[in-house]
Amino acid sequence: MSGPGAGTTAVETAAALVAFAANSLLCRAALAGGAIDATTFTALRLGAGALALVALARARTRGGSWASAAALALYAFLFSIAYLRIPAGIGALALFGAVQTTMLAAGLARGERPRAREWLGLALAFGGLVALARPGREAPDALGLAAMAAAGVAWGVYSLRGRGNADALGVNAANFARSAALVPLLAALAVGLPPGAPGFHLTPRGAVLALVSGAVTSGLGYALWYVALRGLSATRAAIVQLAVPPLAALGGVALLGERLTLRLALCGAAILGGVALAVTGRRA
Repeated sequence: MSGPGAGTTAVETAAALVAFAANSLLCRAALAGGAIDATTFTALRLGAGALALVALARARTRGGSWASAAALALYAFLFSIAYLRIPAGIGALALFGAVQTTMLAAGLARGERPRAREWLGLALAFGGLVALARPGREAPDALGLAAMAAAGVAWGVYSLRGRGNADALGVNAANFARSAALVPLLAALAVGLPPGAPGFHLTPRGAVLALVSGAVTSGLGYALWYVALRGLSATRAAIVQLAVPPLAALGGVALLGERLTLRLALCGAAILGGVALAVTGRRA
């Protein structure tokens, strides 16, 4: 891949964002259709992601930790559990909102003093999440939404622990490899959850979707994102990620036959607008 020229950075960024949105679509397509169970999908995704990252990092697996690997495995497992029950667009929105809220909350815990615009943005985003979960005819499944929000917190923790790594590919390759070994433990702890989830079930289609999710949209997608970050400011990197939930929602409608409801559109606008306010307020 080339250096961070403006045109190259734009292409790399767009490709990475499409990959992130595709993760939601691949997982939902595999699990909602019963092509694979959540545990096997998670194991194949993390294993394929580890292999792809090790290859891209040229076998460098320096650094990493079991704590980071545990956060990564928890994210991936809850991500799969959630997509047994909620559409791709809602899942991507809940995930993104939880990730950004976790990272902003970490700043508060470190003693950062938010500006008024940050507080307004946080309040707007949190209100959007609450409204999305409010009971009603168009309300998403509560357990699925909670699982995805928890997955977002786990990914936020993983991202915070990995901040500032000089060798992002090598560290993530090491963490992916460790995380794949933790999937059976997570599955054992979550026996019977969620209600109605099938036991071991694997079809060729499910295996292909899981492997593509791991090797391409996770492994290659993260690698592209790390390269793109060289040409993006912190604020711009946070802002461009706002494109992921709408991409996932549109993909869900076009490819998976999901409905784009008024509630999702309004709550999504509140969440994404709130995050944008908070991020730009912090960097003002």
